[in-house]
Amino acid sequence: MALTISKKLGINIDHVATLRQARLGEEPSVLEAALEAEQGGADSITVHLREDRRHIQDADVFELMEKIYVPLNLEMSVSPEILKIAIKVRPEKACLVPEKRKELTTEGGLDLFSKRNSLIRTIDALSAEKVEVSLFIDPVEKQVREAARLGAYAVEIHTGSYANAAGKKKEREFFRVREAARLGQELGLRVHAGHGLNYENIFPLLAISEVLEFNIGHSIISRAVFVGLAKAVQEMKKIIISGKG
Repeated sequence: MALTISKKLGINIDHVATLRQARLGEEPSVLEAALEAEQGGADSITVHLREDRRHIQDADVFELMEKIYVPLNLEMSVSPEILKIAIKVRPEKACLVPEKRKELTTEGGLDLFSKRNSLIRTIDALSAEKVEVSLFIDPVEKQVREAARLGAYAVEIHTGSYANAAGKKKEREFFRVREAARLGQELGLRVHAGHGLNYENIFPLLAISEVLEFNIGHSIISRAVFVGLAKAVQEMKKIIISGKG
């Protein structure tokens, strides 16, 4: 009998910090959001410590690492400054992402060939601290193969193009995600997926057995405005586990 591996759900709570930083105050609490997400069934908590500190702050990362119960997944650039902080924090997971100053949110996957030396330095430093390193990449064969060559633990496939597409184009983007996931598993990488996913467009991706973890933020935080964060997470977790809404 084949072993069924349940898919995991990581919750990105950056948008909670965005709301807090709008007034530069203390509310809403990032830690409270993380604990609420845990109550709803989150398997990990994701935060992106950006170089411009537009939402998550250094103190948030240290507090989360100390007080949450599920693994912390730190999204980060390959900046030496951010790397130093990551080594001090030693989160269970780190996802290396591209970062542009003027972008509203991460716009695409890393080009693993353009910053190869910086990536090797960052991956080696984090791996030495027993941090599981994933690389946020577009569903492109050469990027998946390069991720394996660089020694990453996992890849997170950027699903933004899939999420934004419609009709035949959406089918093509789904195919790209599926093929990248299959190749990643063949190469010994753990495969995650995220960006732009919501309570509707995630259903087709659940059929990709190679994708073991989904990282979702905006749609869940948006839903939480109306039903509360724990329930919003619970609803998404139910979809991921059962394939039903």
